[in-house]
Amino acid sequence: MKIWRVHAWGEPSEQLRIDEIDAPTAGTGQVVIALESVGLNFPGLLQIRGQYQVKPPLPYSPGGESAGRIVGVGDGVTTHAVGDRVVTTSGGLAEQVAVNAASAFPLPDSLSTAKAAALPVNYGTGWFALHDRARVQAGETVLVHAGAGGAGSAAVRLAQAMGARVIATAGGPTKKAVLTDQLRVDVAIDYLNEDFVEVVKAATDGRGVDVIYDPVGGDTFDRSRKVIAWDGRILIIGFTGGRIADAPTNHILLKNYSIVGVHWGASLARDPNALRNTYDKLIEFWNAGKIDPLVMREVPFADVPAAFDALASRESWGKLVITMNSG
Repeated sequence: MKIWRVHAWGEPSEQLRIDEIDAPTAGTGQVVIALESVGLNFPGLLQIRGQYQVKPPLPYSPGGESAGRIVGVGDGVTTHAVGDRVVTTSGGLAEQVAVNAASAFPLPDSLSTAKAAALPVNYGTGWFALHDRARVQAGETVLVHAGAGGAGSAAVRLAQAMGARVIATAGGPTKKAVLTDQLRVDVAIDYLNEDFVEVVKAATDGRGVDVIYDPVGGDTFDRSRKVIAWDGRILIIGFTGGRIADAPTNHILLKNYSIVGVHWGASLARDPNALRNTYDKLIEFWNAGKIDPLVMREVPFADVPAAFDALASRESWGKLVITMNSG
C-alpha cells in the first residue's frame, strides 16, 4: 500500500515521500481502517521540521486525525465490525492503518469523514482548554487569536456553543471575512491592519475579556495582557509565533488573572478515558447543531507536500483535509 513518510527532518516538500509497504493486519485488540480523510495541522508541520517538542522515530507518517471504514477486526474486538465508519487520532497518511479498537470512535451518519478528520485534535484541544481549564461560562467574553485557522475556528465555535461572546483575530482581509461570514464572531479583527488591543478595549468598554485563547505566544501574548479582564484566564495553547514569552508576575498579581497551561496530550496520558469522554461530548454538540468543523479544502492524496506548504505559508484557513481516494 502507499504511505507518505518522513525520513529526515526538514521542509515537507523536501522530506516527504511516498513509500510502498505491506498493508497492516489487525492484531489482538486492533482494527484496520481503510482511510478516506486525514486532517493536517500546524503542529504536524513543526514535527516534520524537527521543531516540535515530541519527535517520533524516523521514518514516520504524519497526520493523526483520520476517518474511514473498518476493513479488518482482530481477536478480542467485540465493539467494532467490518464496514463501521470510524475516526481515530492514531492514524497517518496511509491507505490503511491498524489502531487499537479503543481509539477508533464511531461516526454518526450525518458527519462526513472530511469534517470528522477536522474534529478530534482541534476540537478536543478547544474543549479541554475552554471547558476543563478555563471553565468558560455563558455570557463571558472570549478572545481567540488566529481564529480563522483549524484550532482557532474550533475554539470560536466551541466558545459560541458555550454561550460566550467571541472576539477573534486573523491576518488579512480574506481571513477576517472568514471570521465574519462563516464563523460569525461578534467582533472580527485583522491584526495585520488593526491594533487588536485598541479594538478589544473599545468592544468591551475598557473592561477587557474574560478568556484569551492564545496559540501564538510571543508578542501576541505580551499584548494580550493589556486586554485581560480582572479574574481573567489566558490559555497557553502553543507558540506558532516562534518566541516563547515571559510572564511578569507583578502584572498577574495587580490584575488578578491566571495564566493557564493547556497540554491536552499529556492530560490524555494521565486519564485514558478522557479522549472518549471528550469525543462523546463533541458528537453531542454536533448532533445538536452547535458545532460544525470548518474545512477550507479537501486535497488529493498525491498533493500532501503542497498541502503542508500551504500550512507553512499561513495562507490557509480552517482545516486542510487529505482525501485518500483521489490522487
